[in-house]
Amino acid sequence: MQRNGRIQEAIISANAASKSLPNDYTFQILKHLIVPTLYDSKEDIIYYRQRFITGLQNLIQQTSLDSPEQQKKALAGIRNLTNYYLSFQAKNDVELQQQYGNLVQRIMGANYPQWVAPITMPILKENQKIRIGYASAYLHSYSGTLWLIGWLNYCDRQNFEIYCYYTGNEPDPITQKFQQYSDVFRHIPHNFEAACQQILADKLHILVYPEIGMDAQTMQMASLQLAPVQCTAWGHPVTTGLSTIDYFLSSELMEPENAQEHYSETLIRLPNIGVSYPKPYIPLITKTRADFHLKDDAVIYLCCQAPYKYLPQYDFILPEIACRVPQATFVFLRGSILKPRLQRAFAAVNLNYEDYCVFLTIPERLDYLAINVLSDVYLDTLSWSGGNTSLEAIACHLPIVTCPGELMRGRHSDSFLKMIQVRDTIAQNEAEYIEIAVKLGLDPIWRSLIAEKIKQRCDRLFDDKACVAGLEAFYKEICSNHFSA
Repeated sequence: MQRNGRIQEAIISANAASKSLPNDYTFQILKHLIVPTLYDSKEDIIYYRQRFITGLQNLIQQTSLDSPEQQKKALAGIRNLTNYYLSFQAKNDVELQQQYGNLVQRIMGANYPQWVAPITMPILKENQKIRIGYASAYLHSYSGTLWLIGWLNYCDRQNFEIYCYYTGNEPDPITQKFQQYSDVFRHIPHNFEAACQQILADKLHILVYPEIGMDAQTMQMASLQLAPVQCTAWGHPVTTGLSTIDYFLSSELMEPENAQEHYSETLIRLPNIGVSYPKPYIPLITKTRADFHLKDDAVIYLCCQAPYKYLPQYDFILPEIACRVPQATFVFLRGSILKPRLQRAFAAVNLNYEDYCVFLTIPERLDYLAINVLSDVYLDTLSWSGGNTSLEAIACHLPIVTCPGELMRGRHSDSFLKMIQVRDTIAQNEAEYIEIAVKLGLDPIWRSLIAEKIKQRCDRLFDDKACVAGLEAFYKEICSNHFSA
């Protein structure tokens, strides 16, 4: 119900379940903390955020861990859920994340008291390397971890030994890459305690979680002390709120000046975009627009983000573009749940959204790349920018319209375009965003010039070794500080 936009039904069901099964902590969490994946209005965001704030306080107060039975039930509950969707409200979540993180740490500490004490940094003996561990349920083809391949591939093997811990179980060719670039690769699927014991046994110097917040087991692991120094990165670009995570590995190009205010961790701004993203392979595209039932004379604006990245306060942007670009076609790849909002937004300017919005299902990667190549303009989402999708659009030389937000998660595309020195399509506000999108739609010569710039410079964005050098300098400094302390 939540995923399909039926939030009131979801809340009613969660309340009913918590009454019927009062000892099931999963339903207690859902009762208090469930939020929409899609908001109907800006006022909705305010309402549900306040509901979450109140619910979190109530959940914390009502969580008792006095008996072994209560401890186990709370553990089983947090094993099922994360608060992933909160961050799509586009607010600074640091205080709420800390409150939730403290709750998770209380529960984990009650169940695993042996794994909460600080760990001494292992002495680095002569000819030994610094042991770096990477733990994730997503060491396969997944947007939140694909960039990690570059960190491993360009690792300084003379000074570092890489351990990877794959706690999921969807191996694919990308998993083989992780294995290839690891000194030690451990596949421990869906076995929380075994994974923790193995990490501890390997006596790492530094443990890194590429993402925290999408997978419940990873959140649980991260709330324990399994290595002397623990870090997270922007696979999920939101602070964890966990006191057990020391550093957030981010990007100097993505973070605003006041960025530390958004994190409970110490923020580390790595060079450039902070990650070494492998250059996507773009095969020769043979399909045409007709294969996707798209008109040859249409100006195709690609809208390829997950539906929950589209916030209602920005719905007016597409009909404004359509009013000025009569041939505009907005192609959504995952956004059919947005139809009621789009209908209202287009009707507000006396347009029928069905004349402009197309919803496609693209199951094959080759077809997805074809849509990028066949499109004219990529419209980035405001507040939560495209990550992998923007990188792949740049690899397809597709002009991107973006507007950097207040938080790092709204500044991905902005940083990518700055790194390749194509700033022409970066807007400073919503009005300028519309102007740039309209100009790209109406001026094919300028659009071609932007595409050519991207083509000539896009290689600067991929397989970046400067960020890896910055990362490894940070690792050495951290270890050195511990050794000298």
